[in-house]
Amino acid sequence: MPESIHSSSTPDMDCSSVRFVHSINEAGRLLPSASRWNSIAIDYNVLPRSSIAYDSLPSVYSKSVEFNLVVRDKTHLKRFVYISVFLVLAIVALVVLLHFLPHKHGHHGSSKNLTHAINQALTFFEAQKSGYLPKNSSVSFRGDSGLQDGNSSGHNLVGGFYDSGNNIKFSFPTAYTITLLSWTVIEYHQKYADIGELEHVKDIIKWGSDYLLKLFIPPIKSTSSSTTILYSQASCLKGFVNDAFNDVNCWQRPEDMSYLRPVSICNSTASDLAGEIVAALSAASLVFREDTGYSGELIKGAEKLFELATAVDPRMQGTYTRSDACGGQARQFYNSSGFEDELVWAGTWLFFATGNTTYLRNATEKFASAETEEMPSEKWIFYWNNKITANAVLLTRLRFFLDPGYPYAAALQPSTTRTDLLMCSYLSNYIFNNTPGGLILLRPDHGKPLQFAATASFLSKLYSDYLDLLRQSGGSCGGYNYTLEMLQSFSMSQASIKYHHKDCAWLPTYALNGPFLI
Repeated sequence: MPESIHSSSTPDMDCSSVRFVHSINEAGRLLPSASRWNSIAIDYNVLPRSSIAYDSLPSVYSKSVEFNLVVRDKTHLKRFVYISVFLVLAIVALVVLLHFLPHKHGHHGSSKNLTHAINQALTFFEAQKSGYLPKNSSVSFRGDSGLQDGNSSGHNLVGGFYDSGNNIKFSFPTAYTITLLSWTVIEYHQKYADIGELEHVKDIIKWGSDYLLKLFIPPIKSTSSSTTILYSQASCLKGFVNDAFNDVNCWQRPEDMSYLRPVSICNSTASDLAGEIVAALSAASLVFREDTGYSGELIKGAEKLFELATAVDPRMQGTYTRSDACGGQARQFYNSSGFEDELVWAGTWLFFATGNTTYLRNATEKFASAETEEMPSEKWIFYWNNKITANAVLLTRLRFFLDPGYPYAAALQPSTTRTDLLMCSYLSNYIFNNTPGGLILLRPDHGKPLQFAATASFLSKLYSDYLDLLRQSGGSCGGYNYTLEMLQSFSMSQASIKYHHKDCAWLPTYALNGPFLI
């Protein structure tokens, strides 16, 4: 042990010879001494004192200062320690929580995230399927349901999709959904393939087109039946036949349905329903064109139904919801306001599917009359009740890339003019207002604004791609000019889920009261 120097050491002592050791405080703990500064031992009087006396141990410090800090109330000490530990843990938990919470304006840039978004959008349809579900269904909580659908009419109507979260199946929005899903595949099939979702979306389209084929029964000439039969819905009424909202209140798993499910029956005078089914079958035939047998079956059904629908005396043509027998509960939820736009829509898609210019002539000749039928509140809007806006874009596509020649080139010019006006209406802010966040309000007096913004995003994305393929920098309408970048920016801004991905807006949009994901 080195020689110690006590506090009573004389001032003239040679301090250069002092060395330092670790001393032991009264609490019985070793205190490191790394410098000439005095260590401070704090005695909390918590631990029992050692019986060993340390007074006899030598001290290496020239001066030793002892602070007699004494805790007089152990309860307060423990409370202080507990509160301190709690505050530390709370701060750590808050930091961890903030780290893992999604950022409000965060963007996901990888294609993996985009793949997940599309997969989840398509899974919505898996959950809405009715009928005998495949064993490899991605929605494990769903099973076979609606297996008696159509029995009351003597016709098999098993299959299709339920609407929203209800147990009812509406034919009109189902046909619109299949048309629109097929359009996304026709335009962007390679993008679906790149992320491994092409077969998935094709399976959903086929599930719908198989069901649509069941809805149409042409007249059989060899029998007394000469009426075209169209089924517009299969529903759950549970004894309240005239209660339009009964199905909404029917909170039951479709797998557990055991009651009578009546169907609504129409004929070929339901021109809008017939036209939408024709459009859906025609568009789906293009999706499955490599399967010539199935594609041919779809085209055959579409052509036959179109022939019957357009052969009806114009005075007899009308909407499927004009009568309760045909419209049923759909009159409360999908009340169609016209039929000319569906017939133009049907003729346009049939031309794309077959190349038969008879259908194109029918579409172009009726386009102007369909525009006059359009309600002012729905101008520039594309959704299940109004196809004119989308039809203009589709006919413009035809004019840009197929060039059908005389006399159709002149007949298609109004469609291109309308499409340019449509894009200007999206971009100019003269016609429509936007929310502070940028969402366009195409029908401010109507609920569910996302469905209209979603289809606006889809159409503007399509048109920007068309112009890009033509190497055009933009377009104009009147004195307003817009650029390709403006169109692309608008399309992205209306996406429900935003990614830093230039092809984000090709994600599917659809009806059936599902999420409108762009």
